[in-house]
Amino acid sequence: MTNTPFYLLARGLAAFLLIACGLPGLARAAAPFEDTIAQRTLACTACHGPQGRAAPDGYYPRLAGKPAGYLYNQLLNFRDGRRHYGLMTQLLEPLGGPAGDAYLMEIAQYFSRLDLPYPAPLPVTASAAVFSLGQQLAMQGDAARQIPACVQCHGQAMTGVAPDIPGLLGLPRDYLNAQLGAWKAGQRRAHAPDCMKAVVARLTLDDINAVATWVAAQPLPANTKPQTTVPALAHGAAAIDCGSAPTASLKALK
Repeated sequence: MTNTPFYLLARGLAAFLLIACGLPGLARAAAPFEDTIAQRTLACTACHGPQGRAAPDGYYPRLAGKPAGYLYNQLLNFRDGRRHYGLMTQLLEPLGGPAGDAYLMEIAQYFSRLDLPYPAPLPVTASAAVFSLGQQLAMQGDAARQIPACVQCHGQAMTGVAPDIPGLLGLPRDYLNAQLGAWKAGQRRAHAPDCMKAVVARLTLDDINAVATWVAAQPLPANTKPQTTVPALAHGAAAIDCGSAPTASLKALK
């Protein structure tokens, strides 16, 4: 096993990422390398925090406990050019073909199974009007502008829906703003039909800031695990078809 291409690639990438993320001391300490998924994913935790708990800078999101299908799709999106971040692209480009896909799924499943507590949300300051708008868009949406509520897909508790829809709680405002802004600018895409692109196109920059601000300020529920089914459609809400989340429950809403 220790002579497999993936073992050699993983060891080299681990050292590369640890250095690239400003942790050369950890790269030197990486030997001897154990061929386990926990040690191979140390390359990920150099930026995403210990055990994928999230980095304190607000720009590297949490991986632990996210739905496996979502994590897998994002790895594919970085590798295949639907998302753009040079470090991730350089890391994932060599992992093509069926063997690469299987390895990325193994990584996604490993992080999805980590059941770790979330930290308390960071303090967020904003006006009452900003919080009110953010809460309205997240919980009710805006029917007049055909903007669905965040909870329609991400779950009533906004902890995600397995296997493909991520949670929103526990993410810093800067990260949420950056990702919604990336969809707005066309720098982030997903499999067609790209439902997030369609939703964000209807949001103003003030809307994006309000949603990110309100969501980032919300406490985590006692049960932070993703739900298993999407909520029932609210009265008057339209079903959404997402190419990146082809779950049976979503298909049933069509």
